[in-house]
Amino acid sequence: MKKIDAQALRLATAGGGKIYIETYGCQMNVGDSEVVLSIMKDNGYERTEYIDNADVILINTCAVRDNAEQRIWGRLFEMRAVKRRRGWVMVGIIGCMAERLKEELMEREQVVDLVVGPDSYRSLPDLVRTAATGGKAINVMLSHEETYAEISPVRTDKNGVSAFVAIMRGCNNMCSYCVVPYTRGAERSRSFETIINEVRNLFERGYREVTLLGQNVNSYMDGQVGFAQLLRAVAEISPLLRVRFATSHPKDLSDEVINVIASYKNICRSIHLPAQSGSNVMLQVMNRKYTREWYLERISAIKKSIPECSVSTDLIAGFCGETEQDHADTLSLMNEVGYEFAYMFKYSERPNTKAARTMADDISEDVKTARLTEIINLQNELSLASNKRDIGKVFEVLVEGQSKRSAEQLFGRTSQNKVVVFDGRGAKVGDYVDVVVNSCSSATLMGEVV
Repeated sequence: MKKIDAQALRLATAGGGKIYIETYGCQMNVGDSEVVLSIMKDNGYERTEYIDNADVILINTCAVRDNAEQRIWGRLFEMRAVKRRRGWVMVGIIGCMAERLKEELMEREQVVDLVVGPDSYRSLPDLVRTAATGGKAINVMLSHEETYAEISPVRTDKNGVSAFVAIMRGCNNMCSYCVVPYTRGAERSRSFETIINEVRNLFERGYREVTLLGQNVNSYMDGQVGFAQLLRAVAEISPLLRVRFATSHPKDLSDEVINVIASYKNICRSIHLPAQSGSNVMLQVMNRKYTREWYLERISAIKKSIPECSVSTDLIAGFCGETEQDHADTLSLMNEVGYEFAYMFKYSERPNTKAARTMADDISEDVKTARLTEIINLQNELSLASNKRDIGKVFEVLVEGQSKRSAEQLFGRTSQNKVVVFDGRGAKVGDYVDVVVNSCSSATLMGEVV
């Protein structure tokens, strides 16, 4: 019989201990890590920010892009050294990569003790006990119901000002390049009441900004309550509470949602609207379910109702079959919209997606890199031009913390989600201050309190 380490035996029998968690990927993963910490806390575990103090190390993973997965494989290689140094410590992989790779994670580096998918976090305490005695600890079952609605997340933010609130899980859109429906399952929404209670509790605890999260927030539906009604109800909790949301799918961004944003000053003037490509040919093969013309009409509707609204996006360079004209269409879309910010990536094939099954990844890495570089360079120009237009203007800024550059300066964000660094003048984290912008870079505004 295999000898069980005393520390492992304690986890298997008494439970409890210290847990360390690393989070990779999107904001949804940050929210999931906070749910995991809550579940483990209710089972006697205490969070530690120091890996060498942990009995259980959890790595919350992303599978959306290949480079995200490669980072995790590299981190697992480093975990071998942690295990040698510590003598014994449990290492678990949770999240989207766990769902996608399952047994391979436990076999390849020989350091992973448990593997848990995004819908199986309630089973973590039992799986820790199983793994502690040398058992096979895997649960990657997807659910049609799980939303963790009643769980109160353990907040991991540093400032106590901004918090993420997941309103739904999964995705039904089935974009041909995307692995999310396979790793997070179908869409399901949290109950309206639990979301409002969570946000109200955050505000009462001193938080002054919430970001409502979902793979496609526009699809939120609890009974007869859609996203526009939810957004209105959250905004009405207090005019001192800023409300953001991510991510919107262009095909579902309704006039009703735009009008609700326009009607409430505390709903931030910032919409993330992923385009992915400016080419109708690419949008069709990506299965995005809208055209360039539809997308631009939605942009026009935003700017007509909320002229001060910033728009950010996601863009993919080098998708299957992309021609030079398709790429030029993306550049022209960027110029036409004038994005304030963009997440920009080279296409990387994800196993089991429609693109991987039915399309050739036929754009060379050199061409992908060259096209991505053009997109990045253009976006830097657009971001700088947008920021220059803000010079001389006064913005209400929510103070989030101390600037990394100087202890004499603070930083926060405008309603348009732009970072501002400014002289503090006695302001505190969580305060709203009016800041006049004096200068800028492509990424940051600089100013002083009015």
